[in-house]
Amino acid sequence: MKTSITELLNIEYPIIQGAMAWVADPDLASAVSNAGGLGVVGTGHDPVDVVREKVATMKEKTDKPFAVNAMFLSPHVDAVVDYLIEESGVKIITTGAGNPSKYMERFKNAGIKVIPVVASVAVAKRMARIGADAIIAEGMEAGGHIGRLTTMALLPQVIDAVDIPVVAAGGFGDGRSLAAGFMLGAAGIQVGTRFVVAKESNAHENFKQSILKSNDLSTVVTGEITGHPVRVLRNQLTKKYLSVQKSITSDEKPDFTPLEELGSGALYRAVVKGDTKTGSMMAGQIAGLVNKEQTVEEIILDYVTEAKAVFQNSKPYFE
Repeated sequence: MKTSITELLNIEYPIIQGAMAWVADPDLASAVSNAGGLGVVGTGHDPVDVVREKVATMKEKTDKPFAVNAMFLSPHVDAVVDYLIEESGVKIITTGAGNPSKYMERFKNAGIKVIPVVASVAVAKRMARIGADAIIAEGMEAGGHIGRLTTMALLPQVIDAVDIPVVAAGGFGDGRSLAAGFMLGAAGIQVGTRFVVAKESNAHENFKQSILKSNDLSTVVTGEITGHPVRVLRNQLTKKYLSVQKSITSDEKPDFTPLEELGSGALYRAVVKGDTKTGSMMAGQIAGLVNKEQTVEEIILDYVTEAKAVFQNSKPYFE
């Protein structure tokens, strides 16, 4: 399955694993790379020594291409970027939660391919203009931090706006959606939620089971009032969060402290501790499609096989 993104990244299948905090560790990322996709190591707020250990582990577990995600809101981002450029040997970086402009020239001089995640056409244009090698256009169907446009609306507009490969993210739960992404002009897809429940994923079993038991209405968006909306599975935390959110007045400088206190450490509680009541279980709207735990290789082959079948079995609608 060759596309412009498989050729750019030297991977077998046009499937990129999402950089999910506390989930996208070397065990999961190396499994994705070894199965022919692009594994991505999440770094979150990791200090540089932790990032160094993760990269070293990846190199032990795979000789295939992989990426590291640089999160620009991290207090350690400068040290992490210095390491990635000067020491790591990493040749692909995905970026999020901030603007990579400050580092782009150094990334390019080091021969690193840069793939930012964007949620709007304007940001996609800016990233292409400063030298991004590809774009991940993420719609609001995705789990975790999201933008305001759906993938169906965002993706074709981004594709029309830039002349570099575009990867579609948000709402890609099976091979049918992979085929749909191709039809809209995407060069590949990014997958998050379905990889959370992979056998190689170290996410807590309670979190995995919550996804496996989900339906089409199991997710909710919190934090819209703060300007940083997040899609998660419904639980006691989201109920309380939304209740507190309603009580915050729209003052010129609203006090979001109660919301910040509720969210502090919530993702860690869900992914690592398995707290499905007060943890933040980030998951996309496709959670209702995920009904079995598989190996990473089985997941990727499911996407590819089903997408090929869609095209082979499709009939012309116009003669």
